[in-house]
Amino acid sequence: MSAHAIQVTPSAYSYPLLIGQLLHSALANAAEQEIVYVDGRRHSYAQFARRVHQLAHALTRLGVQPGDTVAVMDWDSHRYLECFFAVPMLGAVLQTVNVRLSDEQIQYTLNHAGARVLLVNSDFVEPVARFALDTVQTRVLLADEAMALPAGYAGEYEALLADCPEQFEFTEFDENTRATTFYTTGTTGLPKGVYFSHRQLVLHTLAVCNALALAPQQGSFHRGDVYMPLTPMFHVHAWGMPYIATMAGVKQVYPGRYIPERILKLVQRERVSFSHCVPTILSMVLNHPSAGETDLRGWKLIIGGSALTTALVKQALERGIDLFTGYGMSETCPILTLAQIDPADSELDGEAQIALRVKTGRSVPLVALRTVDPEMQTLPRDGHSAGEIVVRAPWLTQGYLHNADASEELWHGGWLHTQDIGHVDPRGYLQVTDRLKDVIKTGGEWVSSLELEELIGRHPDVAEVAVIGVPDAKWGERPLAFVVARSGIEPDADSIRSFLRGFADAGRISRYGVPDEVRFVGELPRTSVGKLNKRALREHNR
Repeated sequence: MSAHAIQVTPSAYSYPLLIGQLLHSALANAAEQEIVYVDGRRHSYAQFARRVHQLAHALTRLGVQPGDTVAVMDWDSHRYLECFFAVPMLGAVLQTVNVRLSDEQIQYTLNHAGARVLLVNSDFVEPVARFALDTVQTRVLLADEAMALPAGYAGEYEALLADCPEQFEFTEFDENTRATTFYTTGTTGLPKGVYFSHRQLVLHTLAVCNALALAPQQGSFHRGDVYMPLTPMFHVHAWGMPYIATMAGVKQVYPGRYIPERILKLVQRERVSFSHCVPTILSMVLNHPSAGETDLRGWKLIIGGSALTTALVKQALERGIDLFTGYGMSETCPILTLAQIDPADSELDGEAQIALRVKTGRSVPLVALRTVDPEMQTLPRDGHSAGEIVVRAPWLTQGYLHNADASEELWHGGWLHTQDIGHVDPRGYLQVTDRLKDVIKTGGEWVSSLELEELIGRHPDVAEVAVIGVPDAKWGERPLAFVVARSGIEPDADSIRSFLRGFADAGRISRYGVPDEVRFVGELPRTSVGKLNKRALREHNR
C-alpha cells in the first residue's frame, strides 16, 4: 500500500462499482415508472427489479455459477434488459449474441466465448438446433406467445421466473470482474470478442449520462424523456443507453424487431423522445408511408455506426427531429464523442448548425483523444491536420478474448488505436475523415471516401451512396461511386459527376476526387449492424 493512501476505517463500506448499484436511484425515485414492450406488456421499475431477482434464482437453479457465460439471442425486449442486470449481478458473464451474423459465425462466437446457458427467442430455435455447440449445457426459450417447449429446452422464460422467489441475495465481488462480452462485426476474418468489467460499464454509464445531461437543450437526455433503443441490444449494449436510462429512472420502450411501421406507432403511442440508430434505420423510418402521418417533433436521435450526411440531417430537421452524431466502436463500450451544439451556436443559420451536427463530436468526460502521425506524435488541433485517432478512457476493452496478438496491436503504444483517420479543430470537435483502409490515393493525392459520400449524398437524386478505391494503372487508384437513386428517379451519372465538379471548382475537393464512374445499384451491402460493407464492394469489383 502506498504511504500516501487514504486511511480506511475498518467498518467503512468501499462501494464497488457494480452494475447492481445502478438500480438504487431508479428504485428510490421512480419505482412506478414504466418499462414497455412492443406487445403492450408494461412493468413498473419495482416489478422489473423483482423480475431481475427471479431471473437470478432461475439461472442459479439452472447451474449458473460466477464466471459462467450466459448467452442471449433475442430482439430488443424487457427480457433483454432483465438479462443486462441479472446475469452480471450474479458474477456471471452476459454474452449478447449478434443474431444477424451467419449461422456459422453465431456458432463460432458461442463456442469461442464458452457459453454455458443459452436463452433463445422462438425466432431462432430452428437455426440453433443445427448448431454444433461445444459448451452449452442448458437452453431456455424466450417466447412472446404460448408455444410447445422445444425438445432439449429446460423451460420457458416466463414460466421459470414465475416459479422463483422475488428476492435474491446478491453477493458483492471485485468491480473488475468481467460483466459482458460480445463480438465485433468487422468485415475481415472471424468476429473478435471484446469484454467489459462492471467498473467499466458503470463509469461509461456515469460519464455519458453526464455528457447528455450537461446539454442545456439540444442533444440532452433527462428524467422527462421516454427512451427507445434503435441500435440492437446485442450491439455494444445498445450503446450503453439502457444502463443510462435505467439509472435515470426514465420510461423505456422496447420495440422487438425493428419494423418501420411499428417504430412509428411506438413513437406516437408512447411519446418516445430519445433514441439512437445507424443512418439506414432512420432513412427507413422517415421514408415509410406512415411517417407523413406521424408527429416526430421533439424526437432526439444520436446517429452512429456510419457517417451522418447533410441530406439526412436536413430531412430530419424538417420533421422536427433533433439529430446529431455520436462516435465510438465496439472496443470503446462505445461512446467517445457527441456532436452537441453549445447555446452560443444555437443562433447559427441552418447550414452552419447542420455542419456542427454532422461532425463526429467532442469528447465526453474522462475521454483522452488524440490524432497522431505514424510515429505517434500528436497533431495540432487546427481543424485540418489529419491522423489516426487514438484514445484512452476508463471503459475501453482491455483486449480481444483469447487473442493476445490482436490485443497488443489494438493497444500499441499504450493508446487504443481506432484505425479511423480524423482531425480536431480548436474547439475540440473531432471530424472522422476516413478509415485507414478506405482512404483513396489517386494521382499522388489522398482522397477521403467519406467526404465524397457526403458530397454525393447532397445531390437531390441520391438516396444512398458508397465510395471505394479501385486499382488504376495510371493513377494508382481511382474512386468508384455506388449510388442508390431516390424512388421514382431516372438516374443520371453525368449529373452526379457534374455536381461533384462544382465542389472541385470551389476548392472543396481535389479534381482527382471526381469519380470516372458512377454505378447505380438497387441496394448497398451492409454488415449485420447496418454499416456499409465496403469489403464486399471491393471483392465484387476485383
